[in-house]
Amino acid sequence: MPKKPNIIFIFLDDMGWKDLGCTGSTFYETPNIDRLARAGMVFPNAYAACPVCSPSRASYLTGKYPARVGVTDWIDMEGSMHPLKGRLIDAPYLKHLPPDARTLAASLHDEGYATWHVGKWHLGGEEYYPEHFGFEKNIGGCSWGHPHQGYFSPYGIHTLKDGPEGEYLTDRITDEAIRLIQSGEERPFFLNLCHYAVHTPIQAKQKDIDRFLKKAEAIEEKEQVLVTGEKIPAHHGSRVLRRMVQSNAEYAAMIWNLDENIGRLMQALEESGKADDTIVVFTSDNGGLATSEGSPTCNLPAREGKGWMYEGGTRVPLFVWYPKLVKANTCCRTPVATPDFYPTFLDLIGAADRIPQDLDGVSFLSLLKGEAIPERPIFWHYPHYGNQGGTPGSSVVLGRYKLIEFFEDNHCELYDIETDLSERNNIAAEHPEKVETMRAMLHRWQQDAGAKFPSVNPDWNGED
Repeated sequence: MPKKPNIIFIFLDDMGWKDLGCTGSTFYETPNIDRLARAGMVFPNAYAACPVCSPSRASYLTGKYPARVGVTDWIDMEGSMHPLKGRLIDAPYLKHLPPDARTLAASLHDEGYATWHVGKWHLGGEEYYPEHFGFEKNIGGCSWGHPHQGYFSPYGIHTLKDGPEGEYLTDRITDEAIRLIQSGEERPFFLNLCHYAVHTPIQAKQKDIDRFLKKAEAIEEKEQVLVTGEKIPAHHGSRVLRRMVQSNAEYAAMIWNLDENIGRLMQALEESGKADDTIVVFTSDNGGLATSEGSPTCNLPAREGKGWMYEGGTRVPLFVWYPKLVKANTCCRTPVATPDFYPTFLDLIGAADRIPQDLDGVSFLSLLKGEAIPERPIFWHYPHYGNQGGTPGSSVVLGRYKLIEFFEDNHCELYDIETDLSERNNIAAEHPEKVETMRAMLHRWQQDAGAKFPSVNPDWNGED
């Protein structure tokens, strides 16, 4: 029986679609990641399951859309911000993975895999940590969505022992991953490598920041970098702050450090002798943070960013490296999404007949082989106000068309994202039949998924 491949899933936090050299950035520098992408297959039309983190992570692990799982917003353990109240009141949602969720890790464990989680989790309190969902090891996964004490040790992450003072978290997470790869484990392994980077706080090593300062200054002398916009709904006074160009030296330094660590990881994999039997997947949980909280990056030409239903909030980098199967320097423009990883991995290891039948995701193994899969709709449901300016809504992409339904006033926007990635030309009025068809499709899916909706706010003051 052929050996099952090892799986390394590199899940970045808040990394935007244009945050890599290989996806078009001329400001950030990512030579190691670019090299890895060129050696595999790039998916320029890949989507996160949600424009914020926890729902995408729940979707990846369950193979289901966030609406079906019940985790539809970032998990606010303290309840400090939810529910947000504007014209509507945020929909209720689960603040943990469902206890009965059968995860990708559990399925792979049953197939004989060593299952390791390293890094960010953000899917509930201690009773919902990785070890309760099929992972044999949990290093660094907790209820936090970002390193509350910052990227330099002491981190205060109780599932990760503090390193020497000043140690950098992305380095440490990579060290832990390398130790596992080199541990001598004889079973095939599934390494769920979830970096906290590049989530706020935006902190980097000074030597790395210095690398980008002159470059940033040159851009900022010639360009308008930040533009103050409209009020952020339900945030009562805060305003959108749009970054118009990539020029944040500290954010660039975080990405540079991440790239160095991806290089270290791949070198360690080669030295372990396991590279030939390993598939590496690189992606992000949502779009880049471009409109608030410091607005460290820019996703243009994709519109807006994290927290929005537009392309900047949901389109993410994705590439797959597996020389035994995937041809180098290839590009697949077929849309794929977060819930597709679960069935794809089981299909890849020869367990297609054991893919749970209730998944929303679809295996894209055929795409990795250079073949095709049938066209299908991809859905989103975000019944919440984003911290970044987005408002509650649902959307669907089918082929070249994208429909967004906004819940505040129930209006729809329709875009041809093949020719209008910036989503500036709303063609809903010109194609009423297309709007009707796609909206009906969206409503059928909402009902099937058991989607929850925001409620009318009786105390709305007409402004926020």
